[in-house]
Amino acid sequence: MGPVSVISETRCELGEGPLWHPLRGTLYWFDVLGCRLYSGENGDERYWQFDETVSACGWVDQSRLLIAGETRLFVFDVETGRQETVCPFEPGNTVTRSNDGRADPWGGFWIGSMGKNVMHDDAERGAGAIWRFYRGEMVLLYPGISIANAICFAPDRSCAYYTDTMRRRVFRQALNPSDGFPAGAPEVFLDLRAEGLNPDGAVVDSEGCIWNAQWGAGRVARYGPDGKLREVIGLPARQTSCPAFGGPDMSTLFVTSAALGLDGAADGKTYAVETPYRGVPEHRVIL
Repeated sequence: MGPVSVISETRCELGEGPLWHPLRGTLYWFDVLGCRLYSGENGDERYWQFDETVSACGWVDQSRLLIAGETRLFVFDVETGRQETVCPFEPGNTVTRSNDGRADPWGGFWIGSMGKNVMHDDAERGAGAIWRFYRGEMVLLYPGISIANAICFAPDRSCAYYTDTMRRRVFRQALNPSDGFPAGAPEVFLDLRAEGLNPDGAVVDSEGCIWNAQWGAGRVARYGPDGKLREVIGLPARQTSCPAFGGPDMSTLFVTSAALGLDGAADGKTYAVETPYRGVPEHRVIL
């Protein structure tokens, strides 16, 4: 494993949702609370400012991303800046915003929500959910979620993973091979309650191992398909939020973090580490 390096000195209040665009060879990530999308291309960093929180995306084509915002899913063209609303997101639910999300192997897009003040307001516990956008429709998959995270998919398309961070358990969900919808009930894949770890964003590598950022622990942990801990990468930022694989050979692990509530110089920056493993290229969203 290579050393951890800083790829962005920008201190995001809540860094999230890193995505390596396989056609552009570019990393995108968000500062959720700053309402910004960032990119790092050829060593140059830029950002786009939005009028609501934005948290996750999938790629549609060479220049367009499907972005999850607080109130809607919308297509955003990174070359022209044009926005086009695709559908509302949790209309009528004013206490939630989008959080973790990822495209699935069937061209769908899973997106979770959470209460905006869930860490301080017991009334918002269970106010969120996990949804799937598929063939033009938003389908509710899991209601009663407090903080949706760790959405990712096995490389053989057999299952999805997700968590409700406040429950400290990661679930594995078998998927229907024909359309990618859940098949049967989810099962507990990781139970991190005894360790006091908070599972945040996650990604799966080409060997089927899941890499989970663990909020407050300053680390990303790699677990095998059997749920056993294989490896841990420590980072200088305490609030690691989400990993993503990218780079020319998909062996670079990028990790976002959050400066929220902290004043350390390392908190909120975006990191990279070279690994001996390979990620799986992000799937395209089919609108």
